[in-house]
Amino acid sequence: MITIKNKKNGQGLKRAVEELSGVDISVCFQCKKCSSGCPVARLTRSRPSEIMRQLHLGAGNELLESDLVWMCASCETCSARCPMGIDVAAVIDALRKLALARGASKQKGNVPLFNRAFLKTVETFGRSYEIGMIAAYKLGTGKLMNDTEKFPAMLKKGKIALLPPRGGDRKTVRRIFKTVKQNKEAKA
Repeated sequence: MITIKNKKNGQGLKRAVEELSGVDISVCFQCKKCSSGCPVARLTRSRPSEIMRQLHLGAGNELLESDLVWMCASCETCSARCPMGIDVAAVIDALRKLALARGASKQKGNVPLFNRAFLKTVETFGRSYEIGMIAAYKLGTGKLMNDTEKFPAMLKKGKIALLPPRGGDRKTVRRIFKTVKQNKEAKA
């Protein structure tokens, strides 16, 4: 059951999301294929289809504090599965941007730590480096020995590499990170 707490500025939120994402939310007919394919849906209180429906019904800023907004992996499975061609991932990205811009509650748990660890490895190596990311994350949580029994199997199956990746254009990636940092500083 979907409950809308505050419809006061819901249409404004819907318009803002549609502007940022380029998506016409009214096209969604609630087939729920986006939710059935979402790898994080079962870990969140709100599913992608529920977010779409809440926006359609005029949900307000409470939607900016949805756990899915922060848990979304941006894998775009939801968008690929949509029979109407709706870019659901862009809607979630727009909600995340609006949440940050409007000062909504920040991410909870270890999600921010994971995001920082991931982005730092991409900035450093030009692409994701799992061992570096895992090490930074484990150091941040203080749970260094959790899940270590899985490491040998992942290594053996080639799911994780000991050495950082050699591919990718490190200079271009570093330039992107530098530009984003400069843009953030200019806005502050």
